[in-house]
Amino acid sequence: MVFDLSKINGIGEFTTKTEKVGDEKAPKTRTLFYRDEKVFLVENKNTIELRTDEKLGKFLEEKYESIMGSRYFGRGGIEIVVAGGQLENSELEDLIRLSYDLTV
Repeated sequence: MVFDLSKINGIGEFTTKTEKVGDEKAPKTRTLFYRDEKVFLVENKNTIELRTDEKLGKFLEEKYESIMGSRYFGRGGIEIVVAGGQLENSELEDLIRLSYDLTV
């Protein structure tokens, strides 16, 4: 799963960093997307994690089975199983844009 963030309106400059996580037996990689020095998006193999408002996050978790609390951002974020297909691309783009805007 690779997002072309340059095609999402409202997303300015950002940098990326790929890192390995997990143990030696089951190594995984994730890509971190930074606005200035802070992460606004974490892209895993099957999920993305975003910053969000805590109330919005709880609402989305209740509405969609494919959304849960973020392991990276904690209570200030959500994790979305993108392959679940419950969210439209436009909804994902809105959430990515919100995460970018909340990262200051």
